[in-house]
Amino acid sequence: MAESHIKDIKQPLLDAQELAIDRTRFAADRTLLAWIRTSLSLTTFGFSVFKFFQYLHHSGLASTQFRPEAPRIFGTILMGLGTALSIIAMVQYFSFMKELNRGARQVKTPFTTTFIAALLIALLGILGLVNVAFRVGGF
Repeated sequence: MAESHIKDIKQPLLDAQELAIDRTRFAADRTLLAWIRTSLSLTTFGFSVFKFFQYLHHSGLASTQFRPEAPRIFGTILMGLGTALSIIAMVQYFSFMKELNRGARQVKTPFTTTFIAALLIALLGILGLVNVAFRVGGF
C-alpha cells in the first residue's frame, strides 16, 4: 500500500541526458551572444570611424596627411569583418543546433531568440556596409 502511494505522488523528472542537452543548448546560446557582441562592436566601431572622419573632412578640420578615402576603406573593412563574423557565427550555431537535435528525444527549433537577434544584427551590419561602401542610404 505504501508503494502505490509513493508512485502516485512522484512527478515525472527529466533524466540526466535531457538536462545535459539543455545545458549544451544554453552554452551554445551564450557563445552566439559573445559573437554577437564582438561583431556588433566591430561593425559600430567601423561605422563610427567612417562618420567621424567624414565629419572632419566636411568641416575642414581634417589633416591633409591622410587620403580622403582612407576612413571609408577602413570603416568598410571593420564593418565587413563584423558582419562576416556574425554570419559565420549564425551558420555555426545553426549547424550545431541541428546536430544536437539529432540526439535529443524532443526536437527543439534552432531558431531561438538569440539566433533571431544575431540575424537582425547581421542584417543591420549589411545595411550599414552597403551604406558606407556604396554611399547609398540615409546615413
